[in-house]
Formats: sequence, C-alpha cells, structure tokens
Amino acid sequence: MSWGKLLQPDLVLGSSILALTPELLQQYNLRGLVLDVDETLVPIRVAQTSGELREWVAQLRPAIAIWLVSNNISKSRISSIANSLELPYLLGAGKPSRRKLRQAVEAMGIPIEQVAMVGDRLFTDVLAGNRLGMFTILVEPMADPAVEVRRSPVRNFEVWVSQALGASLTPRR
Repeated sequence: MSWGKLLQPDLVLGSSILALTPELLQQYNLRGLVLDVDETLVPIRVAQTSGELREWVAQLRPAIAIWLVSNNISKSRISSIANSLELPYLLGAGKPSRRKLRQAVEAMGIPIEQVAMVGDRLFTDVLAGNRLGMFTILVEPMADPAVEVRRSPVRNFEVWVSQALGASLTPRR
C-alpha cells in the first residue's frame, strides 16, 4: 500500500469529534469507535472533559462500543478522562503501532472493518488505523477556549506531506 493511501482518512470531518453523529456512524456501518484522547477529546493541557463531550459520549454509548487509546503515558490524566466518560482505555499505545488498537478492537468483539479509529493526527491515528484495516476518521483538534488560537506546525507538516503523497484531506460528509 502506498504512503498516500496509508495516510488517507476514510472520512475527514472538518470539525471537532462532537460533529460525529449517530447518523454518520450508521451511514458507514460502524459499530465501534477507538478514540484518541489528546486534542481529539480534550486539549493537550486539560485533564477534565467538557459537559458537551460527556453528553456526546452518553448519546453514542447505547448504540456503539467505545474505547480510548492514547499514546500518552500519564495514567492519572488518561484514567481521569476515561473515568469521567465511563469508558475503557489503553495508554502508551505508541501509534502508529497497531498493537493497542488491535487489543481494543478484540475486546469489543466487532469485525475490524466496522470499527473506526478517530483522531486528530495523520501520522499516528490515521496511519495506525489504516495499517490495521480500520475505518479512519480525521477530526479537527479540540481547542482550549481559554487559550488563544495557536498554530500546529507538526499537524500542518503532516497535512502538507500527506497531500504531497496523494492523500485528499477535503472535508466530506
């Protein structure tokens, strides 16, 4: 598989994870979600979840299996986030390694093609999910409203390289 295909998300949301609706999940025949944590669910320096995020998870939980899989190794931070959402989690994933993604999918008991890897990064989340054969969803990073809008040079570089390799990152629904 070419690098362009490995870095190509199946769905570019063009918004935060909160725009991922039950209707979209049903449209793509998804029964499970593996969610990145840092900047996908919460800003990088935030350890609490928003009421809006908790409501979003509560809305999805009855119809879909959800696991958190983070590269972060801070057990206190990731467990606090997972516990507030009442979700199982794995930390220290080392994405784009597939090992912990596979572990989460196996725990769900759902065929891998019906589970989406959802994250804000191409070279970790999307690459890991595509390497495992998952449906991949790229979301915009979750921003901290208390902090000025900041540039993300690493993410901008990932987008530039991915597009140069042939990935299309145009939001679609």
